[in-house]
Amino acid sequence: MEITLEAIREASQRIRPLVKHTPVMTSRGFNERSGVRAFLKCENLQTGGSFKARGATNFVRSMTSEALAKGVVAFSSGNHAQAVAIAARDAGSKATVVMPEDAPKSKIAATRDQGATILLYDRLKDDREALGRKIAEDTGATLIPPYDHPWTVIGQGTCGLELIEEVPDLDAMVVCTGGGGLLAGCATAMKGIDPNIRVFGVEPELANDWYLSMREGKPVSVDPSRTIADGLRTSQPGAVTFPVVQKLVEDILLVTEDEIKEAVKYLMARLKIVAEPSGAVAAAAVLFGKLPAGIGRVGITISGGNVDWDLLKTF
Repeated sequence: MEITLEAIREASQRIRPLVKHTPVMTSRGFNERSGVRAFLKCENLQTGGSFKARGATNFVRSMTSEALAKGVVAFSSGNHAQAVAIAARDAGSKATVVMPEDAPKSKIAATRDQGATILLYDRLKDDREALGRKIAEDTGATLIPPYDHPWTVIGQGTCGLELIEEVPDLDAMVVCTGGGGLLAGCATAMKGIDPNIRVFGVEPELANDWYLSMREGKPVSVDPSRTIADGLRTSQPGAVTFPVVQKLVEDILLVTEDEIKEAVKYLMARLKIVAEPSGAVAAAAVLFGKLPAGIGRVGITISGGNVDWDLLKTF
């Protein structure tokens, strides 16, 4: 399936009513500090606590009943894991999820609570994709990639579709970037409606695979990262997502670990928004002046709110 605006519009209907139409928040204080007029898309209030519900639900609801009967498999540090577990349970299908041992305990517990079977692996030694494929091959289950599949990307794009329909005159959109599914989907939706909108991805300096890849003109691999933004520790852009991002996205912005921490604290203290580090990187980029000059109205993804409270205590 092609990743198009029309496909995203169809997915927006398909994923209802399991997936919420999340609110857009504004803040005078945020605007004054950042120098832009910001519109924050609060996917931290989404089903399962992150935008991942969109892609997982669209994928599961695009499957045949025969495939669903054999179950689904996912690999994830947490948010995609929960999303797949929720979507599978809603469809009456069994979910098995491969998760890293160092994933936040809260995300592992939440995924297990949704009825999924969890297989833990060592992020520095094991290949999570290979583990997921092996389970799928052995059981006949369907592997649901966290970002690198058209059904997933199309589902994630409904986030951008909702935002631009609610706030149609944005100058730019800033999107948290791990594997690139949310970025590719939002860019497709928003550029499809307004070709003049400027789209930027954001990732941690410690996990800068997209930043390097966009400058090299091809996917570049980096070593496993220890960034606090655990959902953005991808080592290389996806084969499906990279061409879309390369075509539609103006640039990838980088934020430091301290900037991410400050954004998490600022969102919680001043806006009462609970955002996990991965979900706060786009806000961090805007707060710390990473955008080019001259941009006025900016959409910002708060992509998740599944906070590791033990980690938060160290901020």
